[in-house]
Amino acid sequence: MVKLLLSIKAELENVTNLEPRDADFDFFFEVKCTSCHETHPKPVTLNRRESFDLSGGKGGTANFVWRCGNCKRESSAKFEDAYAVRAYSAENEQFGPLLQIECRGLEFISFDPRGIWKCQGMKGTVFSEVDLDEGEWTDYDEKAALPVGVSSFESQWTRA
Repeated sequence: MVKLLLSIKAELENVTNLEPRDADFDFFFEVKCTSCHETHPKPVTLNRRESFDLSGGKGGTANFVWRCGNCKRESSAKFEDAYAVRAYSAENEQFGPLLQIECRGLEFISFDPRGIWKCQGMKGTVFSEVDLDEGEWTDYDEKAALPVGVSSFESQWTRA
């Protein structure tokens, strides 16, 4: 078992607290088997609200259960309950932690931010339709009379 920490970094223009819009957010990851080192050809999704039973008498559940197409080994991943999804604010434009996942037999090697996120403007305006499918988003904050945006999105996985 290994615990992986996903951290993100982005250029935030006149906004803060970038985070997935709701608890039903689908996270898209590229996955690699730690047994045979085969990388799955398509992104996989994990959702904090979905739970699957582990097979083979292992008992328990996980948010993601995957059988490697190459070596046929079953692997799993589970969001750390004590480590909730955290909002990102662009302090010093450093990587900030987003979430932590416990992995068994697999590792996530990349993150695709597609989906709907939310953030907050400087005067409290909530932007709840931040679409990062293209990797960036722009809008205008009427309350603050400023352009707002998210760009230069990056992510990294590290062992927790």
